[in-house]
Amino acid sequence: MGSQKGEPHRGEDTRPVLFFDIDNCLYPKSAKVHDLMADLIDQYFAKHLGVSEQEAVRLHKEYYQNYGLAIEGLVRHHQIDPLEYNAKVDDALPLEDIIKPNPQLRKLLEDIDKTKVKTWLFTNAYVNHGKRVVRLLGVEDLFEGLTYCNYAAIPILCKPHPDMFAKAMREAGVEQPRNCYFVDDSYANCVGAKQLGWTAAHLVEEGVKAPRTPASQYQIRHLEEMRNCYPQFFKSTC
Repeated sequence: MGSQKGEPHRGEDTRPVLFFDIDNCLYPKSAKVHDLMADLIDQYFAKHLGVSEQEAVRLHKEYYQNYGLAIEGLVRHHQIDPLEYNAKVDDALPLEDIIKPNPQLRKLLEDIDKTKVKTWLFTNAYVNHGKRVVRLLGVEDLFEGLTYCNYAAIPILCKPHPDMFAKAMREAGVEQPRNCYFVDDSYANCVGAKQLGWTAAHLVEEGVKAPRTPASQYQIRHLEEMRNCYPQFFKSTC
């Protein structure tokens, strides 16, 4: 027997979802992981496309701006094997030398009341990279799931494409955009989330220039400020 219209099924999970970006969000941009990744991407472009270093940098920038990920341009225009690319770029990053367990981040996540909200990872990286980062940070057990960019899929979907947000909602089991909360360091991703009806906090790390026009409802300098943006999801300190 189904429930009456407008009432949840018995045992149905009706918690809202708090989506966390991973790279340059759960660890700081100042860790320079993105810079190392950019160097590996440029090297991959140059080697596999047989172009100059200057042309590799130009194409990398063009594809990132046009598609949100360099790999989508590579697959779309050059028929590159996306999983080989992942092995040579994301999986080749020396993350073990850079990312260490973060007790402050763990405490923040532990203070979230899981009876009130579901915590979910939402990344444009491939699954290997996403899981590797949260394991190194020592917080992999504090999330209920992961929505990632599937490099093997055609077409490749990534934030801020609306279909990627729809995929995250579907996988996290949330139907209404108003029940979606988000933190990401990307201006475009936060703009996209807000346009779809999500509540987003744009993480602009200290030392990074703040945008002239805010991307979304909140703009924060540190993840700790999520306690102020989303106080309804944190355990009472009384």
